[in-house]
Amino acid sequence: MPTPATLSTTNALAALTAYTWSPQPAPARFVQRILSDLVERSPFAAELSQRMLTETGTRLVDWLDHIGLPIDDPALRELPEVGYVRSHSLDGWEHRQGLFPRIREVHETSRKLAIKVESVVDFLAAHGLTGVTVEGAPLGRVRAATVARENNVEVLAIERRGSLAFDPDPVEQVPLAAILHHGEALRLRRRDFANDDDGFIHAIRLIESAIVDLGRDRACDLFFTAEREYWLRRNTAGRIQKQRQDALGLGWANHDHHTYRSSRQNFALLIAFLERLGFQCRERFYAGKEAGWGAQVIEHHVTGITIFADVDLSPDEVAQDFSHETLPPRDQLGTVGLWCALHGEAFLQAGMHHLECQFDFAATRDQLKQAGIDTMPPFTDLPYLRQAFTRGEQWPVDPVRVEGLRKSGLITDQQARQFLTSGALGSHLEILQRDEGYKGFNQHGISEIISATDPRHAVRSSNDGA
Repeated sequence: MPTPATLSTTNALAALTAYTWSPQPAPARFVQRILSDLVERSPFAAELSQRMLTETGTRLVDWLDHIGLPIDDPALRELPEVGYVRSHSLDGWEHRQGLFPRIREVHETSRKLAIKVESVVDFLAAHGLTGVTVEGAPLGRVRAATVARENNVEVLAIERRGSLAFDPDPVEQVPLAAILHHGEALRLRRRDFANDDDGFIHAIRLIESAIVDLGRDRACDLFFTAEREYWLRRNTAGRIQKQRQDALGLGWANHDHHTYRSSRQNFALLIAFLERLGFQCRERFYAGKEAGWGAQVIEHHVTGITIFADVDLSPDEVAQDFSHETLPPRDQLGTVGLWCALHGEAFLQAGMHHLECQFDFAATRDQLKQAGIDTMPPFTDLPYLRQAFTRGEQWPVDPVRVEGLRKSGLITDQQARQFLTSGALGSHLEILQRDEGYKGFNQHGISEIISATDPRHAVRSSNDGA
């Protein structure tokens, strides 16, 4: 009788190819043409664009929230031609095959450029804009401020907390006490338990309580604000880059994806938790037998948060729904499993493996080097996608974890001594540049970097140089 794995092979292969992203040059040219016009006519936007590049290594195009075009603007007629579709639920136009700003029709005569920031007030303070009116209540779902009106161009700063609405709600009743309560609870979430199951149960209770009071989308926003904060305390490169972006009042609004490493036994629990928050599974990755790992990409449409979830995986398991079926234990650890065994689950003790944001690839690498942060060689260098890790943080490792791995035969005595003496690679900041709206990932390149960041490789390199 055919096994479940055999029966599901066709479905598994379909799942691996269900999301095939490709560069989208036509809408990219359209957006760049509109943006160039806005920057040319708005001195504020032009100066901000230059400062973003020289002071943060980022590009204005990667901070676009949406563009507003007057209802008689000829450019609106081009939207269907370049792949934009009207979204009646969002009252605007969106492009579903790539990463592009939404387009809205406005009844004013000016074109509008809306820049996404983590905090409108922080943005205003950073630019000395003390007389500007902020629309939307403090901690409301959407807040916005018009920061410049020049030559039929309006520039807005906009912050979102779990909403895709274009405009702030003028009568929103913001549950301030509940937001502060749940925000604090998630920031102080206990992560270290003797049993990982208890850690997941604790997190589920916290997030379910937040969902009841605030709704899924707002709870999701709060959760990942806390996750980035926890990761930031453990990553020097992240702290330096965050300071640079905060100096312009931008925050982390340019995040591309958050990466979690998971043990096999906890992978289904991780995906289930994310789905509870409203995430939906996108493409699966399988890097091949020699790489020994797989990943599930999972996306939250409202908050714009994307998760890259890594796990050790065998070739035959690609035929299973490995994101929802509990993976059985194995007698060896791959790169991902060893990282979790040394540091704890990314969802629990360790925190995220890395945060990846959108940058000007060359400018950010050069500027971080001047600040004392080196980057590893690029693992993707394509015309439409460039990626590199900063040099990893070397974290100390709990001796109890090391001894348990040694006794189980999962690491050698030599590796155990090295981990106890020098620690093991922990986290990174990832520098990414996307062009032509490319929404996907480089599977081959990711496989190489996963291998390059294996703690056991670091042990061998250190010994070779001794």
